[in-house]
Amino acid sequence: MTRILIADDHEMFREGIKRICEDNPDIVVAGEAGNGHEVLDKIGKEDYDVLLLDIAMPGLNGLDTLKQLKTLNPKLPVLVLSMYPEDEYAIRAIKAGASGYLTKGKASRELMEAIKKVSSGGNYIDASVAEKLIFDTKPEKSKPPHETLSDREYQIFSLIVKGRKVGEIADELNLSVKTVSTYKVRILGKMEMKSTAELVKYAVERELVM
Repeated sequence: MTRILIADDHEMFREGIKRICEDNPDIVVAGEAGNGHEVLDKIGKEDYDVLLLDIAMPGLNGLDTLKQLKTLNPKLPVLVLSMYPEDEYAIRAIKAGASGYLTKGKASRELMEAIKKVSSGGNYIDASVAEKLIFDTKPEKSKPPHETLSDREYQIFSLIVKGRKVGEIADELNLSVKTVSTYKVRILGKMEMKSTAELVKYAVERELVM
């Protein structure tokens, strides 16, 4: 029996995952969490075989939760579920310690296979992501600007280039408008750009936004 913990701030999505799992008698949903702090609390109190982790939770986001989790329970397999299809998020998740990365759009078809793979010690990632990880040996100075961003900076960068306003990003990530504005200035500085339009042009040219 594989005991899983579902971490996602949307109750409807958690319910959908539970319905998918109900069709497989070898997998049981043993816990649910709506944010990163709940995940860390539950992991400290209960034993699970796999964590299904949303990458875009408010407050303590999925990547930050993953990094802290790996210091508490480094052997727990983590399958990241995300609405973001970009390889960049998958690469960041794997580097942070995730055993797999699956977009939410594919969850209904591939979730059971992914859970079984990571619970048995394997990895579940697209071939394109695996290839990028294998050949990611470039020194920091030669990396493209977006790869020099921190995980939080990249998350905000992704939302900016998708047309989200500062206030909307603040609400979604449970941050203050001032904090998001500070991140935006930092992102522009790191990427040596002067405007949102330049960020969008950069993201479109490199297929970082869909």
